[in-house]
Amino acid sequence: MRNQYNALAIVLAGGEGKRLFPLTEDRAKPAVPFGGNYRLIDFVLSNLVNAGYLKICVLTQYKSHSLDRHISQAWQFSGPTSQYIASVPAQQRLGKRWYQGSADAILQSLNLIYDEQPDYVLVFGADHVYRMDPEQMVEEHIASGKSVSVAGIRVPRSEASAFGCIQSDEHGNITEFLEKPADPPGTPDDPEVTYASMGNYVFTAKALVDALKEDENNPDSTHDMGGDIIPYFVKRGDAHVYDFSNNEVPGSTDRDRGYWRDVGTIDAFYEAHMDLISVHPVFNLYNRKWAIHSTDGGELPPAKFVQGGIAQSSMVAQGSIISGATVRNSVLSTGVIVEEGATVEGSVLMPGVRIGKGAVVRHCILDKNVVVNDGTLIGVDRDRDAQRFAISPGGVVVVGKNQTV
Repeated sequence: MRNQYNALAIVLAGGEGKRLFPLTEDRAKPAVPFGGNYRLIDFVLSNLVNAGYLKICVLTQYKSHSLDRHISQAWQFSGPTSQYIASVPAQQRLGKRWYQGSADAILQSLNLIYDEQPDYVLVFGADHVYRMDPEQMVEEHIASGKSVSVAGIRVPRSEASAFGCIQSDEHGNITEFLEKPADPPGTPDDPEVTYASMGNYVFTAKALVDALKEDENNPDSTHDMGGDIIPYFVKRGDAHVYDFSNNEVPGSTDRDRGYWRDVGTIDAFYEAHMDLISVHPVFNLYNRKWAIHSTDGGELPPAKFVQGGIAQSSMVAQGSIISGATVRNSVLSTGVIVEEGATVEGSVLMPGVRIGKGAVVRHCILDKNVVVNDGTLIGVDRDRDAQRFAISPGGVVVVGKNQTV
């Protein structure tokens, strides 16, 4: 039986997600559909719920309607209970201002901590794709005796400059927290890898509250968790690194163990989808022992393949119909229709997309309810595509929500 720590989880879900535009043109980044049946926020919520943390506040701000609706429909506990997953909008509790940063978001929401009076506060991001058992991190945090623990994932030093980086000693004490350094530090046991911050923190509650109040009065602060609050504790020798490679998730395979992706760019978002569809996937959505939960498409019928329609090395969600068409190396969300003679290759189709007869879609992301007319070619002529659509540095063509092409 799992330990029942007196803990409150706060999920930071107010991100604008500018680098994922146009997928974030009409929704907050954590609400972006992913993997056929899911939203990005489903991964962090699944990890918390699977670990038994059932008092969760989701702080929202930017274009949050889609996210709020998803949480209210897919993430509610039934019956009278003290457990909840609550979407908490910005409320201007400390004056006529919106959140000035992730630390300010929690400062303006301290009433949530005061109401629950937890011993520990988990502060997790809402827009990463991964599996993790947070309880193991909480246990190590308590054993460390520090005020904060920061989850760190080992990445090659050559790639670590894109992240907040953690320097620590052999006992796990964080000695320096560096934001996107040109020369990332190695880990104590391997100079060729770096601890990159995953944006997941466990705090001793009183220490967090004190730090947020002190940060509020610092004129030089940007009021950011990673940029200001974590360095605050590091300077005091009061921060611990939690090595994500030690996290043991039930049902994980050798291939997908320790998987974590920041899907903050179109190319990273696309590549994370491609990780799902191999015979032995880099990230396995079929792990029943640590399921990723969502009710998107739960009332739809099974996918249907008619008139010789086929899908190879692909994932096809409920309610989709492939009729006399060919789908390869792609992820199709709920309610997608691909008509006779059409070809879809290496693409991500979000809910409600319709591909007309004889159309060709290659190396694309088509957002919700996009309609591709009969005979239309996308991802075939880059110059022509560039005149109509966004194209990522990696060459992924992105068609925004509700467009007819």
